[in-house]
Parts: sequence; structure tokens; C-alpha cells
Amino acid sequence: MAASSASFLAQRLPRWWYGRGIAPALLPLAPLSWVFRSVVAARRRRFLADPATAGRLPVPVIVVGNLTVGGSGKTPVVLWLVERLRAAGWRPGVISRGYGAASDGPRAAQADDAAASGDEPALLARRSGAPVFVGRDRVAAGEALLQAHPDCNLIIADDGLQHYRLQRDVEIAVFDSRGAGNGHLLPLGPLREPLTRLAGCTAVVWNGAPESGAARAAAGLPQFAMRLQGASFRSLVDPAQRCGGEAFAGKRLYALAGIGDPQRFFRHLEALGLRFSARPFADHHAYCPDDLAFASDGVLLMTEKDAVKCASFYAPSGGAPAAQTLPGLPEAWALPVDADIAAAPGSPGLLDLILEKLNGRTPA
Repeated sequence: MAASSASFLAQRLPRWWYGRGIAPALLPLAPLSWVFRSVVAARRRRFLADPATAGRLPVPVIVVGNLTVGGSGKTPVVLWLVERLRAAGWRPGVISRGYGAASDGPRAAQADDAAASGDEPALLARRSGAPVFVGRDRVAAGEALLQAHPDCNLIIADDGLQHYRLQRDVEIAVFDSRGAGNGHLLPLGPLREPLTRLAGCTAVVWNGAPESGAARAAAGLPQFAMRLQGASFRSLVDPAQRCGGEAFAGKRLYALAGIGDPQRFFRHLEALGLRFSARPFADHHAYCPDDLAFASDGVLLMTEKDAVKCASFYAPSGGAPAAQTLPGLPEAWALPVDADIAAAPGSPGLLDLILEKLNGRTPA
């Protein structure tokens, strides 16, 4: 009963938070939201008043985060930064909380073990080509990364905008098209911090059309538009096998997404001309084979973040794909995406802004 109630709330709360106005069901949570606001403000004041309470890594730190709970597109931004900064001569490493990971202690993320590392760190380790470390304490994670990879001269933190213990040189806030929702703090709304927090950020990246409330709060900050691009699917049985959407012609299609805004993935598939039955899951959902059974009579499409957790169901075992030994598993494909981040015409690009913010430091 408790598990089903938690699952219900995990799916229902975002609908209430991102609807118009305050949903009546949320009103009893208003006093808790006021308490949360006070706690958040006191914590921020404590760290700002005494910088010695925060940890300074010996290399520059870029934090990519959001003010809302759930995903907004931070991971594609991190991958974009790793690629662009590496091309500019830097040697970046990545740190992350590792949501859902088996342990809180700092350690290297494993590309093939989302259960141990968390889904996003596993994806980052698989895609970025950079060392990725996870840990609840991001300072300790950064120190462990630099000890294991002393050639790294820049740290990118995936999430951590509210992790004030980690001093940072650049802060990038990411919003998707849902913006700040009803504009209230948890649990009355989706915000971890008030929108006034944006005043301390370096830049805002919009993963979709800017939402009016968050856009007003971001006025005066450098802002960038991000589009997620991807049209080539990868098989979960054999990741080297790829195909376009045309390969699914005439087949019954299903799609699942366990990300902050599942509709964002479903819209992407629709833009590719695909028609399917959609099944949203809560962000960071821990999948089991039974979760995929709804698509057993067709082809299942999923995000790359979901695929890192479902890949083990299809991993070769004894020379045969697991799909041949686990009844009910559908044919499954993941859609990798890449970020395209653009500035307004005539404005500096995000990479230029970051390099300038780092005070023109040259790679060590």
C-alpha cells in the first residue's frame, strides 16, 4: 500500500505543480512550503556568510543545475560542455550526486552499472569519455576524481546548484518548457529555491520555450536556447545496431520515459513521425522486466537514460541475448540525443561566456 501511494504521488504531484495556479489538493501543504523556504534561506545565508564552510577544489568548477525537482535537461548540457571544453583544450571531469546509487561514498561511476552509480552518472560515463565520480558530498567526489585523474583541470558538476558546500566558478541553471510551474517552493510547488536565486547564476539554458514566470526572473541574465537532436535508435540487445524511425514502419510501437518530463520524449518521437502508445514513469524509476511487459506484442522505444537501467535485461548471457530467456520482453530501442545550444543573434556563445567567467585561465 505504501509503495503504491508513493508511486501515485510521484506521478500526480508534477501534474499539480505544473498546472495552472495552485491545485486545491496542494493547499494543505502551504505551511510546509513556508517552513521549507525558511530552512533554504537560512542554509544559503550560512554558507554565504562563512565561505570557510564550503570546500574549494584546486581546479575551476562549473555547476549545471536547476531550481526545480526532477530532470530538466541537465545531462545533455553536461555532455555538450565536456565536448566543447575538451575541444578548447581543457581536460574536464564530471561529478554527480548519483541519485539512486547503491552507496553514498565517493567512487567512480560505472557505465554498465546504473544500480551502483545512478542512471545519469552511468549515462555520462558511457557517453562523455571523461572520468565521472559520484557521491553525496560533491567536494569529496571531486577530490577523489582529481586524485584518480590528476590530469583533469576542470570539474563539471551535474546538478549541485543547491550543494553550497562546493564552491563554484560558474553556475548554469537549466529549465525545460514547464519552467517554474506554479512558482512555489516544495512541497506546494516544484521549486527547491525561490526564483530570486537566479540572480546569482551565470546563465540560463532553456530546454524548450521559455516559461513566463521563470523568464521574468531570468531577465538580465545571459540566456541560451537548447534543442535536443537525435533520430538514430540503438538496439538494447546490440548497441552497435542502429536504425532510423523508418525501420519501424508497420510495427506496433510503444514508448516509455522515466525522466522529469516524459512528454518531452514523446513529443520528440512524434516529431520523427512515429505513432505509439505512451507509458510515462516517475523520474529515476527503478525498472524491472515486468515494467516492459506492456509492450510485449510490439517494439518498445525509450530514452537513453532509461536504457542504461534496462540494458541488463537484454545483456548477452551464455552467448544468447537475455531477451530469449526472459519471457515477455519486447524488442527494445533507445534514442540517444545531443544538445544544440545557441545564443541570441549577436550575443556571445555559452562556451565564450564560460571561458570569460573563468578569468581567461589557460589549461594547466
